[in-house]
Amino acid sequence: MLIFITAGYLYGIRLQAPLQGAGFGLVLGTIFIVTEMRLNRMAFGSMLGGVVGLGLGILIARLLIYPLTHLMTDDSMVLAYFILSAFLGYSGLLIGLERGRNMTVTAIMRLFKGQEPEEDIKILDTSVIIDGRIADVIEIGFLGGTFVVPQFILQELQYIADSPDPLRRTKGRRGLEILHRVQKLANIKVKIVEEDFPKIKEVDAKLIALARFLSAKIVTNDFNMSKIAQLQGVSVLNINELSNILKPVVLPGEPLQLFIAKEGKEHNQGVAYLDDGTMVVVENARKLIGKSADLIVTSVLQTTAGRMIFARLKEED
Repeated sequence: MLIFITAGYLYGIRLQAPLQGAGFGLVLGTIFIVTEMRLNRMAFGSMLGGVVGLGLGILIARLLIYPLTHLMTDDSMVLAYFILSAFLGYSGLLIGLERGRNMTVTAIMRLFKGQEPEEDIKILDTSVIIDGRIADVIEIGFLGGTFVVPQFILQELQYIADSPDPLRRTKGRRGLEILHRVQKLANIKVKIVEEDFPKIKEVDAKLIALARFLSAKIVTNDFNMSKIAQLQGVSVLNINELSNILKPVVLPGEPLQLFIAKEGKEHNQGVAYLDDGTMVVVENARKLIGKSADLIVTSVLQTTAGRMIFARLKEED
């Protein structure tokens, strides 16, 4: 800003209007800083698409005005060319910004090499690999395409598998076994990629950066990871959300017959479970712990962590 104001002031001295020159420098500096801030938040693909669209718009304007050069005066031709270039250039800029949003360096390199761009890329994170349900979802055909496992995820799994803690060691080994099982499935393609981001320390942040770099989706069951990725414009497939959606629908007033497994948190409550593991809180059922009971659903509470059902004993009717 100081450079712009100083340059405007010095130029204004030559025109005998130093204050006006400094003010003009201030305006240009503000425009420059605002533009820089916008470009820093803009994806590489959008910038490249905008430049290409702007250039094509101006080129088309030039081609359209060229046949009329002999039919118009110089002043009218300059005005027409300016108006047409501004309209088509700005239109091309907007289209390029929108269309180039998903363009990445990798896709451009593949284009120059004559390779077809990969579509439907999904990145597996550590939590979904250790969880293991992703292998069943892929095996029955609900998910397909190309699955990417970054090298830093493999290193994290290896670190967990070598942990002195028996529980963590078991989880790490399970994750490696699940990954090996996924690689053997015939209906998908699994790739191990070497891309790393040394300046980024956290694994979740690296995954998001890699997803933006490859224009890929992240497959996870981590709630916080899902929200952070979505805030940064990365598509997420959450296995837990899929599981919650596929649970059977239970409506208020519906009868159930369940086994009262334990005592509830509140006074005189009992707790039962559906076949899919959904908790059912039953009022006045403490006396029936260890027995089956006929219940009536009173309400269903849906939360981000899952679903909870409240019921009462049918005999209370």
